Amino acid sequence: MTSSGRYRALKGMRDIFAPDIHIWRKVEDVAREVFFSYGFQEIRTPVAESTDIFTRSIGENTDIVEKEMYTFNDKGGRSISLRPEGTASVVRSYVENHLFNLPAPQKYYYSGPMFRYERPQSGRFRQFYQIGVEAFGSPQPAMDAEIISMLRHLLTRLGLETLDFQVNSIGCRECRPRYREALLGFFSGRLDGLCPDCVRRYDRNPLRILDCKVERCIELRSGAPKVTDYICDDCRKHFDRLLSLLTRLGVPYTVNAGMVRGLDYYTRTTFEVTSGNLGAQNAVAAGGRYDGLVREFGGPETPAVGFAVGMERIIELLKVAGGQDIPVPRVFIANMGERANSEGLVMADSLRQAGLWVEVGDSGSSLKSQMRRADRLAAGYVVIVGDDEMDTGVVKWKKLADSSQGELPVSEVSKFFSRTGR
Repeated sequence: MTSSGRYRALKGMRDIFAPDIHIWRKVEDVAREVFFSYGFQEIRTPVAESTDIFTRSIGENTDIVEKEMYTFNDKGGRSISLRPEGTASVVRSYVENHLFNLPAPQKYYYSGPMFRYERPQSGRFRQFYQIGVEAFGSPQPAMDAEIISMLRHLLTRLGLETLDFQVNSIGCRECRPRYREALLGFFSGRLDGLCPDCVRRYDRNPLRILDCKVERCIELRSGAPKVTDYICDDCRKHFDRLLSLLTRLGVPYTVNAGMVRGLDYYTRTTFEVTSGNLGAQNAVAAGGRYDGLVREFGGPETPAVGFAVGMERIIELLKVAGGQDIPVPRVFIANMGERANSEGLVMADSLRQAGLWVEVGDSGSSLKSQMRRADRLAAGYVVIVGDDEMDTGVVKWKKLADSSQGELPVSEVSKFFSRTGR
């Protein structure tokens, strides 16, 4: 038993409440506004899916599938997993609901919790939240550029501008086998120094060695062949056009030839946004193109591209930056006595219908106690209602920020506090 009781949230999972929840809502609201301006429609998918949806899309030999998924058998004996990322579920929905029959491109955004059994650490949780987008139907690099530009627009709107945009091309199913052979040759004499996971990756998917975070593996991959030296002409043209468009759109970027991403479904474009203020786990958002995934799910050949933003990372950066506008009550109504309390409730109801946040004091508490509560809440104004005010029909008000005060008729209260600039 702990000092706070016997029941606690599961390790790696947490509650989110004020004042942090106001920052979360700001991020979500700005994201919806930005995505709407680019024509993205919201889609909501289940938190739990059939396990094979993730093993097929993410890759059976990835760390996520091998070690991190929350997987269980339901009462029907089916293998079910809590979603570890959002793309697979959106693709499943896209195919199942025949959304490919709608005019292309189809553009969707989602938000919600994801689940991975990882070691909890700063900025990383076992239940974490993502906001993501997926665009289906366009093979053009212009769609990649639009997606990346939209991500930058979102981050800039949130006030996050000192971020590093890294881009790469990892080729397609036509040219990637040549790069795979080059990696096998490079790492063949270094297997003894690689971590056990990367030894397994050597045979199954050597590209994932480039994504390993173990220090000795990072050192051993120094000098590894660059994927951009092996991509085919079509992939090269696609990548060059993307870089040209990013320049035209004013998106600052660096080409990171070692960035392959940790999911097996990516093709051609991959990108990542990082921050120097997050320590070792510095990724804020990441994404790329996955032109073969819809076909893998039984749909038609459909090019697609998307990204996901880590909400916890964004919130951490915003809190470090400071200056967040946390909502506070506009008016606190302090009342003295039962009669005044009734009038205060009516007054509050009128103000609330005008869209204002109004708190009503406890009539059983002293005026001093109610004023202290108003101060703790950082209310904008206090309105005092007592017997004298009831008799005269005039209430006293006080602005807590500068201690200015005055009086006004009860009939003018709503107009006074609803006025712009008050």
